[in-house]
Amino acid sequence: MIDIKPIGNIFEEFPEDLTDEVIQILINHKNLRIERIISKGHKSPKDFWYDQEESEWVILIQGYAEIKFEGHKESFKLTAGDYLNIPAHQKHRVEKTDEKEITIWLAIFYD
Repeated sequence: MIDIKPIGNIFEEFPEDLTDEVIQILINHKNLRIERIISKGHKSPKDFWYDQEESEWVILIQGYAEIKFEGHKESFKLTAGDYLNIPAHQKHRVEKTDEKEITIWLAIFYD
């Protein structure tokens, strides 16, 4: 029988200092990377747009965030359980994350 034990918990081990957004790689394999991202009031710098080589599927586990895509007037508002797929080279930015509570993202990057 195989003894399987959890190696982590998505809701635990938050750093005390959240001055900077925290990105933790949970799995990194050939064409797949899974990250836990911890935000608290973080957003993209002014006039900055992500333009990623890989596609990204992201789900908000906890908190609140707003993501804007280039060419769209309005932001997409995300709360716990909301997810979206961002195709490679789809320019986007984080407009806002909750300033009072921790926002937890699970981001899956793939080719």
